[in-house]
Amino acid sequence: MKRSTQIISGIAAIAIIGGGIYAATGNKKAASNDTDKAKLALVLDVGGVDDHSFNQSAWEGAKRYAKANNIPAGSNKSVAYFNTTDQSELDQNFSLATKGQKYDIVYGIGYSLNQSIQKSAKLNPKQKFVLVDDIVNGKKNIANVMFRSEQSSYLAGVAAATRATENGDKKVGFIGGIHGNIIDAFDAGFDAGVKATNSDLTIVKQYANSFSDSAKGKTITQTMYASGIHTIFAAAGFVGNGAFAEAKAENSKLTATDKNRLLIIGVDRDQKSDGNYTSKDGKKVTSTMASSITSVGDGVKNIADDYNKNGKFPGGKTIAYGLNEKGVWLTKSELTDSQKKAVNEAEKKIKDGKITVPNHPKGSDFNQKF
Repeated sequence: MKRSTQIISGIAAIAIIGGGIYAATGNKKAASNDTDKAKLALVLDVGGVDDHSFNQSAWEGAKRYAKANNIPAGSNKSVAYFNTTDQSELDQNFSLATKGQKYDIVYGIGYSLNQSIQKSAKLNPKQKFVLVDDIVNGKKNIANVMFRSEQSSYLAGVAAATRATENGDKKVGFIGGIHGNIIDAFDAGFDAGVKATNSDLTIVKQYANSFSDSAKGKTITQTMYASGIHTIFAAAGFVGNGAFAEAKAENSKLTATDKNRLLIIGVDRDQKSDGNYTSKDGKKVTSTMASSITSVGDGVKNIADDYNKNGKFPGGKTIAYGLNEKGVWLTKSELTDSQKKAVNEAEKKIKDGKITVPNHPKGSDFNQKF
């Protein structure tokens, strides 16, 4: 089926918005001043505002926007968030966020909010919505923000495979949240990066079927480590906190330079501090090898900034951020020189179009393209 949504590359999209090319379609904002900046509401996915992952990254972007515009941010403020503890609360949270059109733009953070944001958009046709991490086609009051997470995940795979090869390991691990278009991208990218680096490595994958069960993440990590896996990519939201907890517990029994330390590659935001621990020999170190960054906060902030500046809203369109748009990347501060070299070479090839990273594993039931 032909996609009706217009896809725009992140930086190009910002430039286009800035140039005022979008049709107004009732989405033009009256001239603003310092006291008339857009008010934002973020409806968060399960996991909470401090999930150390996707929700938190989005809220950090909203807070940067609020600070830059001298707008109060927090619960029930002009820039606010609505926590979701269970999927059944999503419709109610959108109802609260849209009540009286108090907020100029209402964001749905995460692909699992797709159906609820569509319901709310139908009930509130004059309200502007932004769905982050999924696509709703052809709705003039819904803009979409997507990330080419497969690209940064490919780099995570290169880093993991380089370390495993240097250590003489036979396996690396991947922990996913819930199967779907979005986690497919992390899975497929990581898989491709590992295989391109060392096709002899086995990739052990396990899904938690959750984005909030940190205990499940700890158990999965414990099992993987016991099987001889020393490098794990956790793309599972708050579940990843359990992976870090287990890594720190195991690593505290080892010296800071032991090659058998369990290292975790984090996701969505820089999770270096989440891996901090004290080694057996008293060194302050981290269990975080790297983090596959998804600049969710910038996606939130950029749309609001452009709306303030130009009075236009990209309803019905999708803005996509990849490596070239600096919307995704892999942190490198904890990588060894050889790992950095391998990652940098792969990154350049992706940016130059010499490597096209798949965003779905072979045999996947999902097929979203953008």
